[in-house]
Amino acid sequence: MKKVFFIVFSFLLVFACDDKTKQENLPSTNLQSVKLKKKLSDSLLTGSTYLSVYSQVYSTTEHKTNDLTATVSIRNLNKRDTVYVTKANYFDTKGDLVKSYIKEPIFVKPLQTIEIIIDEKDATGGTGAKFVFDWSAAKNVQAPYFEAIMVTTYGQQGLSFTTQGIPITE
Repeated sequence: MKKVFFIVFSFLLVFACDDKTKQENLPSTNLQSVKLKKKLSDSLLTGSTYLSVYSQVYSTTEHKTNDLTATVSIRNLNKRDTVYVTKANYFDTKGDLVKSYIKEPIFVKPLQTIEIIIDEKDATGGTGAKFVFDWSAAKNVQAPYFEAIMVTTYGQQGLSFTTQGIPITE
């Protein structure tokens, strides 16, 4: 009996440690950890980016939808320079603000990815959900790259697709 207990305990211990290691390697979804603690320089260039993010897609008719999990990636493509995201506003199909994910500037280190997750159960954005990001970067620095991956599975069926951010010119 002691031998069985020891084997089961060892098995659980090994797998519990393995999950922790995997979680440590995941990109940051904790926006507080990248919150900027100083004021942004006035010399930075600014821009805005639009990103389609689908909380739902239609299936077979306009009366049936499938809910999706969305992973929104904020990526710094620069090898040496930090970029800043000053706002991340999430809007629904009607264009109404659902949530402000970033209200104060965050920094994105060189080659870092920051993620925002929209849970599959959160259908508030609807079929026409979108983000509008405001960002800042130094002159001659690549703008941040915004991308969304939407996925869901039903039984043995899977659905996945991506969208890419588009610069907004005003």
